[in-house]
Amino acid sequence: MKTRNTIEDMDRIADEIRSRINILPEIGMILGSGLGELAESIQDPTIIPYHDLPGWPISTVEGHAGELVIGELEGKDVLVMNGRIHYYEGYEMSQVTLPIRVMQRLGIKILIVTNAAGGVNQDFVPGNPMLITDHLNLLGMAGVNPLRGPNMDEFGPRFPDMSQAYDRQLGEIARRVAEEQGITLYEGIYVCLAGPTFETPADLRFLLGAGVDAVGMSTVPEVIVANHGGQRVLGISGITNSSNLYGEAKTTHEEVIETGLILAPKMMSLIRGVLRAL
Repeated sequence: MKTRNTIEDMDRIADEIRSRINILPEIGMILGSGLGELAESIQDPTIIPYHDLPGWPISTVEGHAGELVIGELEGKDVLVMNGRIHYYEGYEMSQVTLPIRVMQRLGIKILIVTNAAGGVNQDFVPGNPMLITDHLNLLGMAGVNPLRGPNMDEFGPRFPDMSQAYDRQLGEIARRVAEEQGITLYEGIYVCLAGPTFETPADLRFLLGAGVDAVGMSTVPEVIVANHGGQRVLGISGITNSSNLYGEAKTTHEEVIETGLILAPKMMSLIRGVLRAL
């Protein structure tokens, strides 16, 4: 089974995308669970199902449509991933992050990445967004880093800096937009776990002690590869459930989807505002 993609693989997909569009997307977006409505609001869209792209991994999770939507949103030409790929689906890290590499080959310089996340911070109320200011890369610390293997010098250096993985200027724009719109916008550190199991109470107490504010099963590998390729990143988590520190209640994917319906209008309004301000 092939697990590492070549530049030729990436360019093959990028060329297929170019052949179907007549714009040059300047902003890439990855939509987490429940945000498909934002993709549906794109003007003059070109929709490309993932299975139409040679070598593109297929999303298998409920709430992830599995298609690219390319068009105009708030006056900006965007390429939107309506549904992402997760490590727990059985893909290798190079496959999970292949879409980021393709965006880079298309010349996209800004990446807006969203996700559904559990609130570890006890002050976070589900149904509100969180600006990701930093992340804890537990998967990478354990050796599962998307940059493992020979470095792809065409994109970036062997040892990329991650001290500002989330662009500070984009974060400030998001803060300003949230204030103008009256949206509660938390800020904090996001951690990606491998999944697909939700966290045990012991997991959550460990993460809380490590300073984590929100936990999910995506985003960090994508952000690492985006930074390696020189993209500016804005990360926003939708807090879908409270941390279950002592095992009083169960967490379910249905709960995540249900809270996502409350979150979606806030997340979409925030993202639209950021696009207008860029």
